[in-house]
Amino acid sequence: MKEEIVNDLRGLVGNDWVDTDPDRVMSYSKESTNDNYSLVAPKPANDSIIVKPQDAEEVSEIIKYANQEGISVVPKGGATALSGNSVPLEESIILSLERINDIEDVDEENMTITCGTAVTLGDLIEKLKENDHLYFPLHPGDEGAHIGGMVIMNAGGVRAVRHGIMRNQVRGMEVVLPTGEIINLGGKENKLVKNNAGYDLMHLMIGSEGTLGVITKATLKLYPEPNANGTMIISFEDRKDAFNAVPEILRRGIIPMAIEYVEKEQIEMAAEDIGKEWPAKKGKYYLMIILSEDTEDDLFEKGGIIDEIGTKNNSVDTIIAQTIAERKDILDIRSHILPAISDQIVDSPDATVPRGKLCDYLDVLNNLEEKYDTKLPVIAHAGDGNLHILILKEDGEIPEYFDELKKEIYENAVELGGTITGEHGVGKLRLDYLPIMYSEKELDIMWKIKKAFDPNNILNPGKSVLER
Repeated sequence: MKEEIVNDLRGLVGNDWVDTDPDRVMSYSKESTNDNYSLVAPKPANDSIIVKPQDAEEVSEIIKYANQEGISVVPKGGATALSGNSVPLEESIILSLERINDIEDVDEENMTITCGTAVTLGDLIEKLKENDHLYFPLHPGDEGAHIGGMVIMNAGGVRAVRHGIMRNQVRGMEVVLPTGEIINLGGKENKLVKNNAGYDLMHLMIGSEGTLGVITKATLKLYPEPNANGTMIISFEDRKDAFNAVPEILRRGIIPMAIEYVEKEQIEMAAEDIGKEWPAKKGKYYLMIILSEDTEDDLFEKGGIIDEIGTKNNSVDTIIAQTIAERKDILDIRSHILPAISDQIVDSPDATVPRGKLCDYLDVLNNLEEKYDTKLPVIAHAGDGNLHILILKEDGEIPEYFDELKKEIYENAVELGGTITGEHGVGKLRLDYLPIMYSEKELDIMWKIKKAFDPNNILNPGKSVLER
């Protein structure tokens, strides 16, 4: 980066908050994609610069300057994304938002929490421990994820079956547009429950992957803390039996917090890697079901029904964990699968299909395993049809059929009424696959929206939407 530009940026935020050290710049240029999918992750550009604003006003000034100079800006949160979303593809200002990390308000009357974009999920959970009757349900797997990043990526993860994904949790936000204006979406205080005035810019911003604006503050919904909690593990010898049980649980009117699907080899590797023990000893395929109910009686009644459904679908064992420690261990193990197995996989497409098509898609994967003479282990948020399909390395390298296999994984998901990504987003890794889902007209509309927000295409270019 030119010295003149470095000095100008120091003038905007102060000397201490501009960093050109090559090692730190390269560290900030990476995200979890580079750690977990190192063979296919986008390579960061050289000569970027880290800038750390303290508030929306400084973000605004930086973005206005970037427009003036024609410099790309890449917003950076907790770097937990898995799509190559926050990797600078050209010399850029890496806009680290880490200083905007205050929790401003827990509003019990409106049942909301308002926090700076860099508040982590872990910070939020700790803050709510001060309040014994309100909680936030979502858990994307990494408690280091920033709230602003979770909003802009429309995070999902574990515990999204009952309350939905991040899109369903946002009441409002403060956003700096790619042209520098600061706007509030969700009413003056960002706490509106209903708003039917004009186009819904807030929901357009959610999931836009840092291409339409920089979120500096978000207000999220909170929920009453349930009185009775339990985690069930149901074991199966055939993974199709496990998937068959999922729609039946939901048809019985049971809406758990989560219905997760994991497989023996991967879950045991995750447990060993963090020094814990996976409690299920029978079976090879598991449904992990998180229940949260008003009473212990409700918990056991619904647990009993789920056990009956498992038995009907040839389950071989059922375990229920009720203590906080037991439930936390199970969630910790589930959340650690990807880091534990990252040295074995090339990529993990998160294709998603309607829940009623889970078994049909499993047949597709079985056929692809046979066609390419490989194994395709699956981790799934089965309650919402979201599968993470593990494409394995061969002799430590990318298999020669990788591109063809990945394309077929996506094409078959879309053919069944699904999508190429259920939660990780498009970013860079899935950008070239968008035409599988969308017509030329739809892609053209997306690009025109991008240009309407960002006429100079400075904000996170080359991500999320195909340039036309």
